[in-house]
Amino acid sequence: MGYIKRIGHLYIYVRKGVRMETSVHVLDRVQTPRGELQLQRRGSHYEIINNGIFLMATYNGESEKYLVRQALASVASPKRVVIGGLGVGFSLAEALRDSSVTEVVVIEIENKIIEWNRTYLSAFSEASLEDPRTRVIHDDMLEWMKKETGQFDVICLDIDNGPDWTVTEHNHDMYQPDSLRQLASLMRPGGAVSFWSASSSPDFYQLLKRVFHHVTAWKVSQNKGDDDCIYIASLA
Repeated sequence: MGYIKRIGHLYIYVRKGVRMETSVHVLDRVQTPRGELQLQRRGSHYEIINNGIFLMATYNGESEKYLVRQALASVASPKRVVIGGLGVGFSLAEALRDSSVTEVVVIEIENKIIEWNRTYLSAFSEASLEDPRTRVIHDDMLEWMKKETGQFDVICLDIDNGPDWTVTEHNHDMYQPDSLRQLASLMRPGGAVSFWSASSSPDFYQLLKRVFHHVTAWKVSQNKGDDDCIYIASLA
């Protein structure tokens, strides 16, 4: 999404092309099993910080929207969609814009992020949590995958900053062969899975090619630093 900038004790991953305001107002802070989670407002925008590391913000959600848009476009008449990682709601809102979609299952490990999306962040996702097609599950994406037996047309994953920069060690498991095969088992014939990454990851691209039949990498150009990268994989 951008580049690293240190502001006080925080390391902020700055949205490229966005003018940063330095004044910050902390709105909420909570301790979770994964460490401290914080919601803060910077000017008219919001940022979510985990253990001093930037997770997401409302500055600009183009690459998150692209993650969903391109995956939906690669599937004929997508109906059931999974989104791993609620974030600030950009991906969910993008999925719901597709009139073919009848259900979006959102898996979010942090209950506070779900709460913030119903309050502070609601306007940024167009109140998507209130859409009757939305079903939010408070769970770890990796654990949910092991229990789920349904089949989905599209699975979109934005649970971290990508395969080469995970905020928690646990999330590293998402980008391993066993997890990729588990994802493949949840896909309907002709379905697709997409991954968001803060930068290109050639090793992950090659790993995807060993599990899936077709893999495409899309770069989302930015004004500074590395381009964001979206990986879309299918069994077709």
